Amino acid sequence: MSKGLSRMFQPRSIAVIGGGAWCRQVIVQCRRMGYGGAIWPVHPKAAEVEGYPAFARLEDLPGAPDAAFIGINRHATVEAVALLSAMGAGGAVCFASGFSEALAEDETGSELQAALVAAAGDMPILGPNCYGFVNALDGALLWPDQHGCSRVERGVAILTQSSNIAINLTMQQRGLPIAYVVTCGNMAQTGQARIAMGLLDDPRVTAIGLHIEGFGDLRDWEALAAKADARGVPLVALKVGASEQARQATVSHTASLAGSDAGAQALLDRLGIPRLRALPDLLETLKLLHCCGPLAGRGIASISCSGGEASLIADMAEGGGLRFPPLSGDQRLRLRAALGPMVALSNPLDYHTYIWRDTDAMAAAWSGMTGEGIALTVSIVDYPVTDASDWACATQAALRVRAETGAPFAVVATLPELMPPDVAAELMAGGVVPLMGLREALAAAEAAASLRAPDPVPLCLPGLGAAERLLDEGAAKAALAAHGLTVPRNRTARADGMAQAVDGLRGPFAVKGVGLAHKSDHGAVRLGVAAADIARVASEIGTPEVLVEEMVSDTVAELLVGVVRDPAHGFVLTLGAGGVLTELMRDTVSLLVPAAPEAIRAGLEQLRIAPLLAGYRGKPGADMDAILEAVAAVQDYVLAHADTLGEVEINPLLATPDRAVAVDALIRKG
Repeated sequence: MSKGLSRMFQPRSIAVIGGGAWCRQVIVQCRRMGYGGAIWPVHPKAAEVEGYPAFARLEDLPGAPDAAFIGINRHATVEAVALLSAMGAGGAVCFASGFSEALAEDETGSELQAALVAAAGDMPILGPNCYGFVNALDGALLWPDQHGCSRVERGVAILTQSSNIAINLTMQQRGLPIAYVVTCGNMAQTGQARIAMGLLDDPRVTAIGLHIEGFGDLRDWEALAAKADARGVPLVALKVGASEQARQATVSHTASLAGSDAGAQALLDRLGIPRLRALPDLLETLKLLHCCGPLAGRGIASISCSGGEASLIADMAEGGGLRFPPLSGDQRLRLRAALGPMVALSNPLDYHTYIWRDTDAMAAAWSGMTGEGIALTVSIVDYPVTDASDWACATQAALRVRAETGAPFAVVATLPELMPPDVAAELMAGGVVPLMGLREALAAAEAAASLRAPDPVPLCLPGLGAAERLLDEGAAKAALAAHGLTVPRNRTARADGMAQAVDGLRGPFAVKGVGLAHKSDHGAVRLGVAAADIARVASEIGTPEVLVEEMVSDTVAELLVGVVRDPAHGFVLTLGAGGVLTELMRDTVSLLVPAAPEAIRAGLEQLRIAPLLAGYRGKPGADMDAILEAVAAVQDYVLAHADTLGEVEINPLLATPDRAVAVDALIRKG
């Protein structure tokens, strides 16, 4: 753990500044957790606080505290932070609100937050407007409220901006050992990524769950992902919130399709961090990772004593990334020996109830569902809330499978309430994952199978200046062609120069109005125009200038290739079905610039129009190498103009069997 954060999160001395109920609760919670370090209340009038002698001033403390909880008003908080920093304190939790989060009510909040950061200097601070942290490994905490944590020897860390969500997560009754809970508040100085990097230095942390509202410094997130990968500690995230930063410009189709959530997803994908959509899914995933680590593949096996449950898990997994591999010959032999001839063998498997209460036979059958190609075996067991004593055989069978095979194994209750906490604790102690809820179990398995190394290439970070200058189509094509993009031969002409517009060009022609963002919406695109009709068509379009270009034949598919500046996530590269139906089809994938050729190819293969690109029903496919070269040309332009670029779009890029040609383009820049 970085020196400052390590000292604060593993303190030998704690100062609690203030005498209100919140500060008293910090001391009470320290006592309940068995904290063994020094506790120094600071209060100008009280002789003692919760049985501990109080100090009138920070200057009267026996030394610089390793961690301080500041529970006084916001203006006094700034003064206290300055004093603590000057004393050499390890770090502080700033509980007070009324800083940048309160700008709607108090326009001075932002200035006060800047003053707080300046006062802290090099001393780490959490917040302001946050509860602090709980270290359940050492019983050390700065936490002014109830919590559900108990002492553990190793476990997961959870970071969130929301103190209320943090409280709720500590109250989980799912058997998940929580080592750290840290709330980040406004993140005025120290953001989630830096906090998580600090926690990675504690070898007792097995996985980290991040509840993210916004990313902040992207370089910090890249460093976090790299460090987590190097340490072998998986990261998973629940990303919420929807910034409008990427939608400020709606000139292009790309801007309307690549909203900030697409950028957030692309960033998490690039960092190799799986994304969960609900708090229960986050908890179950952390539990699975704590017990088994990342899954080695997407193949799972399910065993249950009911055909209904076998069908249910198969249906619920349909359309996701998990699969049920067919049973191997070895598995069939083992299962047949354990179950006899009356059970139809399959995956998922309904093993009926012939062997119920026979722990040896149950363990043998369940072991038969492990093996090569199976990343996780799940046994569906619902423990009754009335009397679960007759279900002890299932618990023992699961523990035996895990001990004897070493294979990742989970017991899954179809409903969360049908997994008793004491059973969950017993299973966890034996390395078996007690998963609560069938949907949550599948979400956890898919996330644990999705972990991968982060992209080592740094993101291209955009400039922040206004980008309001729109290049016309001809200028945009010329700029992109200079970076290697193939465009049709073309010429821009005024109404009085139509006779010379087609000299040296081969018809038929496309004629387009110049100066319109969505030309098709204005009827300003005419295709298949003969040379003799150029002047008439230009007059009908009605713009002062028109672009005349050679038509492209043998089109396999029309593609969209666009990049939008998203200050929150970088440059979002959108690939998808192009042409006039782009927004109707919404068949797109999003990556971040720079994207590697293999990532671009994989993204194209995810599109619904991918069969067209590959060659559909005997028709020729597109030249994929030419498409990749076109995308590379766009990215090359973006990298060269990152400081000023707002967006660039090709729509459509016509993919043919032997080339990829941009027949429409726009660029918006500073």
